[in-house]
Amino acid sequence: MTILIVGNIIKDVYLNLDTRTEKFESDKHDVNWLDLSFNASEHHFFNRSSNLGGATVSLEVLTKLGLTAMINNSDIKLTEDGFTSNIPAETYRYIMLADDKPCYFVPTAYKTTTFTPPAEAFDYLYVDRSAELDQAAASRIAAYLDISSNTKLILYIRNADNQSLNTLIPRASLVFLENPDKSAQTQALPLDDVDPTKIITITEHRFANQNISEPISISHVDMLTHLSAYSIASATILGSFILGQSIEDSLRLARINVENSKLNSSLTLEQLQSMGDSQTPNNLELIASNLVLYPKGILAADESGGSIRKKFDQLQIADTYDNRRDYRNIFFTTPNLADYVNGVILFDETARQIADDGQNFVDYLTGQRIIPGIKVDQGLEPLNPNSLETLTKGLDGLDRRLAEYYQMGLRFAKWRAAFELRMSQNGNILTPTDEAIAKNCDNLAKYAYLCQQAGIVPIVEPEVVYDGYYDIDKSAEITAKILDQLFKSLIDTRINLRACILKVNMILAGKQYDKQSTPAEVGQATAKVLKEHVPTDLAGVVFLSGGQTVEQATDNLAEITKNGPYPWPVTFSFARALQDPALYAWQGDNANAEKARQAFADRLIANTKALIQSQQ
Repeated sequence: MTILIVGNIIKDVYLNLDTRTEKFESDKHDVNWLDLSFNASEHHFFNRSSNLGGATVSLEVLTKLGLTAMINNSDIKLTEDGFTSNIPAETYRYIMLADDKPCYFVPTAYKTTTFTPPAEAFDYLYVDRSAELDQAAASRIAAYLDISSNTKLILYIRNADNQSLNTLIPRASLVFLENPDKSAQTQALPLDDVDPTKIITITEHRFANQNISEPISISHVDMLTHLSAYSIASATILGSFILGQSIEDSLRLARINVENSKLNSSLTLEQLQSMGDSQTPNNLELIASNLVLYPKGILAADESGGSIRKKFDQLQIADTYDNRRDYRNIFFTTPNLADYVNGVILFDETARQIADDGQNFVDYLTGQRIIPGIKVDQGLEPLNPNSLETLTKGLDGLDRRLAEYYQMGLRFAKWRAAFELRMSQNGNILTPTDEAIAKNCDNLAKYAYLCQQAGIVPIVEPEVVYDGYYDIDKSAEITAKILDQLFKSLIDTRINLRACILKVNMILAGKQYDKQSTPAEVGQATAKVLKEHVPTDLAGVVFLSGGQTVEQATDNLAEITKNGPYPWPVTFSFARALQDPALYAWQGDNANAEKARQAFADRLIANTKALIQSQQ
């Protein structure tokens, strides 16, 4: 298989800037920027080094995969000693490093990419992310494809600005889209005629094809910026496809290559295969990613016997086995439920009950392509005798229960730890104490470990209870402290974070506080805490409603989403904020079941719209 790469040969010049003397400005995402009219001699830097980038990165990756590749209009080649060429690569862009972190890159005016139709036919023509085509070059490519009918066109689209490049999209066999969710640009691209299975999306944190997703995390800091990471990823995926790999394996190999490469030292095919064999993706990662697929959420229908009794008592509904089944049945049989939720959290009793069609609820939900899960904690007990704080029960015998749940078809679980924020009169935090935080987080980690050993995805839920008298800043402070301890415990227990989901409270003032938090305040505060205290390689974050009104939870969810983007999917996992309108419509009378289903559907639609509209 032969590949002709169309793109610019770029020389990346790296400056390790002296942050003591350079004048940086921070944007709203805390990213450092410099206002440059670029002249490197004006700046203070400790050292300077250069590397070839652009199309040469793709050439390197494809060559190391054992494929025959060359760059159009260039004699550049990759040998054991590095790149060789009679054509000097012109300096094209500077990449700034400050405190060893890539923080800023400065492209000069883009150089137009030329295209000369080759005399021989190539199997693939790959338009690299570095390509800047004018209409004449695009027309020559189209003409070449007309003549060389067996050549497959592969396109990398950075944005919608290059109209000449966009005219080639309908002819592409594979399209790479960079950061497609960051703007409305993607909507302007002529993608309607492209098979969606042939579209690969690439971001700093994730590679995806339809519902298949591979999260990435670059832990080392060197000259590998996200620009080169994008090129390594796309070239690896392309090469893997050519070599006959599945989409799942291709995305995984791309992640391995990106996470383990440096400039001019991407992995060979043998190295990738060796590392891939040792990192065969656990099915748990796929389940976890499917639970947080945009723009759907997770329905929490896991109220314990005591909790559902309180709800029924408020409306004078008899707390019977049949009424509890009928109540759950309303939600699970709501038309088009799978359009709005990826999964449903059940209670033990519910997981054993029967739907109207005679199937148990687990099989019924699975048949709708909804993942069934289970609440496995067994409530709260005092942390110590006479203590106001609590510790979650349920670890005894949990391994046996998880094995049974797996056999029943349940594929994820949830464990809640509750923390009440109490303040002294002089404004100090009395609870939760360090002891309560440490013990509960330790139990969450033990639970998560047992889940993953049983083939079940854990949802860890540390909840700062929405009650009490405290302001939004105290909510942020204590939630951040809990999250820090939680992820330390999870990492120390060697939990696979790619197969783990965080369910967490929103950051807002307590229900008894004089000044209630606005949605805008909740969105900004929650986003700040999450971005600063949640690892990037987590499968996803879902929010509990925690006693908020249905409208309040939806409005706050929308504002949190607006304050993205986040390195992981963000969505809802509500109970009362989805169920309460249906409960009040039902009133324990099955004659009202359709009215209750409609009330429930209205809340599903509202929360899905909140996710979608906040990203437009």
